Amino acid sequence: MARQVVIGIDLGTTVVKAAVFDAASGSTRAEAAHRLHVRILPDGGREQDLPAVDAALNTIITQLRQKLGADWRTVSGIGLAAQGGSTIIADRVTGKPHTPMMLWNDGRARPYVRRIAQSTSAAFWEQRVMCSMPPAGLGRLLWLQDTRPRLFQENRIHAGVGEYLFHRLTGVWRQDPGNAFQTGAYNAHTKQLDPAAFDLIGVPLSFVAPLRREHETAPLSQQGARMLGLSAGIPVAGPYIDQEAGYLSAVALSCRPLHCSLGTAWVGNFCLPDDTTGTSPTQIVLPDPSGHGRLVVQVLLTGNPTWDWALRTLLGKDQKLALTQAAGIFRRRLLPPDGLLCLPWLAQANPLEPAFYGGGTFLGLNPDTSAADLLRAVPAGMAFELARIFDDVKRSNAVDSVVIGGGAGNGVYFRTLIAALFAPLPVRWQTHGDLAGARGAIYALSATAAQAKTRRVPPPPATRMEAIRKAYNHYLAAFDRVYGTIPISRAFHFRANPSKRARTPRRRGKNPP
Repeated sequence: MARQVVIGIDLGTTVVKAAVFDAASGSTRAEAAHRLHVRILPDGGREQDLPAVDAALNTIITQLRQKLGADWRTVSGIGLAAQGGSTIIADRVTGKPHTPMMLWNDGRARPYVRRIAQSTSAAFWEQRVMCSMPPAGLGRLLWLQDTRPRLFQENRIHAGVGEYLFHRLTGVWRQDPGNAFQTGAYNAHTKQLDPAAFDLIGVPLSFVAPLRREHETAPLSQQGARMLGLSAGIPVAGPYIDQEAGYLSAVALSCRPLHCSLGTAWVGNFCLPDDTTGTSPTQIVLPDPSGHGRLVVQVLLTGNPTWDWALRTLLGKDQKLALTQAAGIFRRRLLPPDGLLCLPWLAQANPLEPAFYGGGTFLGLNPDTSAADLLRAVPAGMAFELARIFDDVKRSNAVDSVVIGGGAGNGVYFRTLIAALFAPLPVRWQTHGDLAGARGAIYALSATAAQAKTRRVPPPPATRMEAIRKAYNHYLAAFDRVYGTIPISRAFHFRANPSKRARTPRRRGKNPP
């Protein structure tokens, strides 16, 4: 008799990934991925067409079904994770979208976010979302109210892409706390929906879906069963924000992991008990999905678009060939020449000139600087920025290990830099880190199968370690001079003594209650 399997789906910003896992052992039986086109508009818009998202999901499900063959009938559950912070206005009954999907990094509503910020105090937001600024999704709703008021009808609902797909599969509207946080609908202190922010823009809280409760599931509907070629009634878990799911794929590796998702945006995920909190300008604070406390999703102002730019600009448009060439460059030497560094905020508004896009810069160029030197400076700057943001977290004993996931984790040069910068903390690499979100999404179905396989990343030799630390200190000094006075440059820091943290170890390898 064939063993039961479960499907994990991770609908990311640029790629839909899915995998079939053995429900008992967690071994990967099949996997598939499909790239999504992002429509980039001249006014800062970032959109995707939902029919294209549906078609991408159908494509990868077809591929998984073909790979699994007759064992497809043994699928016993589905877990769903998706990018957080997206915006769709849909029909409440049918789920039909009335807008394209606006991605989390859509910049058209920035003036509306500033308008809300100017009419409120930092304390208002700190008391609700533990940040000093209103969330971008709230500004997007105000922008849509201003430009497309007919969208706001009683028979409509705001959803992220995870909620949209969950409704397609189950007929149930349910949102994860991460998406609710990014519209201002979620109170990070009470861990409940809160109307205070929506009251500012005159939108009822009923315009969003109810919150997901812990790891609850809903049965696959008849429509969802026809979409997937499965039996109606099997449990569908989620929706999870992709970072929450990524953390769940690493939670059993130690008591207090820092899960670093090195994807389109670089993000660090770690948990604190309720009586030990911290703040930063870009954090998202959610319930701890593996126990009691808070999950901090700390977003960096850098990510793989910076690395993609470097590969494309310095080595050519053939990414596969560029990655091969990059590996050779880093084998010859890991770090750029002394004095050359990169501030890697490429995919951000320029903090010094907010009307212009792009906050990245190189410092220390001279007539002998080569393309290979510039290439070496980019991952070094990205790793240095990761270490800068989490310096207080590392020093405070809030985490006891680092787990690397996401596409950039496949680069040995990234792993070596991170192992040096976070030493003496042990650093582990998820060997299939691009499946971390899909794997973590099945946590409610099998916590054992949700745990990713990892390898220990050895710290570099002492001489290389010293060189990396020296270059990092140079980065900190330069960063402070260029961007140190910019509010969004602040790293995560604690408000309370982290020695108060809970001493109860996390559950390892058991199914959640």
